Amino acid sequence: MSTTDQEVPVLVVGGAVTGLSTAVFLGWHGVRSLVVERHPDTLSHPRSRGVNPRTVELYRQVGLEGRVWSEASLATDFSKLLMIRAETLAGPEIFSGPTDQPDPSGSVSPCEWAPIDQDRLEHLLRERAGELGAELAFSTELVSFEQDDNGVVALLKDTVTGAERTVRAKYLVAADGSRSPIRSTLGIEADGPGEFATTVSVLFEADLSKAARGRPVGVCYLDKPAPSTILFAHDGQRRWIFATGMPPGESLDDMTEEKAVGLVRAAIGEPELEVGIIPQLPAGGAQWLSFVIGAQVAREYRRGRVFLVGDAAHLVPPTGGFGASLGIQDASNLAWKLAAVLDGEAGEELLDTYQAERHPVAWMTLQQALGMMQERTGDEADGQDAAEAYGTTVFGYRYSDGPPVPPQHLSGEPGTRAPHVELEHSGKTVSVLDLYGRAPVVVTPAGGQAWAAAAAAVAEELGVTLRAHRIGGPDAEYAGDAFAKAYGLESDGAALIRPDGFVAWRSAGASADPKADLTAAVKALLSRAA
Repeated sequence: MSTTDQEVPVLVVGGAVTGLSTAVFLGWHGVRSLVVERHPDTLSHPRSRGVNPRTVELYRQVGLEGRVWSEASLATDFSKLLMIRAETLAGPEIFSGPTDQPDPSGSVSPCEWAPIDQDRLEHLLRERAGELGAELAFSTELVSFEQDDNGVVALLKDTVTGAERTVRAKYLVAADGSRSPIRSTLGIEADGPGEFATTVSVLFEADLSKAARGRPVGVCYLDKPAPSTILFAHDGQRRWIFATGMPPGESLDDMTEEKAVGLVRAAIGEPELEVGIIPQLPAGGAQWLSFVIGAQVAREYRRGRVFLVGDAAHLVPPTGGFGASLGIQDASNLAWKLAAVLDGEAGEELLDTYQAERHPVAWMTLQQALGMMQERTGDEADGQDAAEAYGTTVFGYRYSDGPPVPPQHLSGEPGTRAPHVELEHSGKTVSVLDLYGRAPVVVTPAGGQAWAAAAAAVAEELGVTLRAHRIGGPDAEYAGDAFAKAYGLESDGAALIRPDGFVAWRSAGASADPKADLTAAVKALLSRAA
């Protein structure tokens, strides 16, 4: 591998939701990437059914919120559907209740839970990644890789032609799934309960009205053909998503259409039900998929110049819909840091904070998902989740010591997600979160002129991008009386906000030397020695 056919700043292995999101966030920060995916196309299986409000905030930063809602799965209004626990859909209920998760946004966020199927989301991400300069190579698999002090050299293979080529990248991002070959090659072990089951999942069409008995079916946790079988409404009428444990002693290679139909019929409780299986790839090919259900977190998220994101870094049970959002938020956290290092604005040590910050979040999310899974699949569950615990998992994780914060108590404390406050600007109502995204930002109330001047001086002296916005006064850029209180600031205080919308530093009031204080804060944020 002494010579290479191509050089890119970042190579992303895995072209599903996390890998494509990584490419989008990198492109937003001006970093080119190459995404390789062994499948010939994105899958048509819906898989995850939505992304939480915090994730929508991140997509809002990169111009995707409107597109996400334009592709939302509005044909199925889950607020009107039931979650059912039973042996079969046709059998007696153990319990039933509302399907919807509690929406933890409200006044906490300008965004809501977006009910978008993963196949639709991946289509949008693929389009946006291309717009932002990413190169996407499907039917391409990673054969091997080597890394040194300056980069990673990867051997890639075209799965159609068999042709091989080498690519050299400054960094490699592994978004290659829960059984990540890259993680295995690196020898990184995972902690936690591990894998519970390997499931077979199919997208199918059938008339379930007889088994439903007039109930508006949203999601079912069933005992047939095996415990923890799941049935989801897809379009709310004839299209459904089904997943169950792989029959003992069998693999995906052993599955046939006859067997798949038999499994579906067993779950519904109708031996003669007419079932039509829908292929998983637009051009045909596989008619069903295999997914791993489990709970584990990789011990390391970084090994040299290789980083793990998404399911490669952590596997959480599907209950609660946390998995996709967890991986997307990994990608956001890592992307701005890679960009800052590649641009020369940050020290290499900044990349060590990726694991330090995201590893505890994965554990917290895993525990919440496990609790929800036990509640929903038990015989005495009532189908209700604790709204505050759910909201804290979505918004309240922190990148500093201390317990998670219920979303309504976010107060601008360093290490927490910056509070949402509505502002007025040029006759329009916006969120203060809209000021964050591309680079660190200094936000101050009306009396923070000294901080704004210091920001300009620090940016010039350190050679970094650093913006400043004054909020609340008659001559300020933005009007918003609630801003200072929400961020714990006096009229002459300031806060430094990271590109991902987390508070990096805060001075409640004025400083005798704002330039020195802000210089130290920016250096700490960017792991700069000088």
